[in-house]
Amino acid sequence: MHELALMEEVRRIAMAAAAAEGAQRIHSVKLTVGRLSGVDPGALAFAFEVVMADGISQGATLDLEVVPTVCQCGGCGQRFEPVDVIHACPRCGELSSELLAGRELEVTGLEVS
Repeated sequence: MHELALMEEVRRIAMAAAAAEGAQRIHSVKLTVGRLSGVDPGALAFAFEVVMADGISQGATLDLEVVPTVCQCGGCGQRFEPVDVIHACPRCGELSSELLAGRELEVTGLEVS
């Protein structure tokens, strides 16, 4: 379960940011996760509960934003959400190799005091 290792890194980032601000408590962490990131949001939420269970992060909440996959067709310029693993443009049928969103995995917010 690589989600546990990912959450340990998120906790390390949150702890470092809290220390830099002189904070005594981590209240919430906001993560942005793309559908193509290879991360299971449910497993990530479970790992968050385990990893943040003690110390200044105890009781912290997770705000998880799941970003849909968005492609852009090189032929006609249409932006679209693919319906399967073959990213075919719904307008012209051309296969898209340009991925605009969906691979994100980042800490986008942190509330500390």
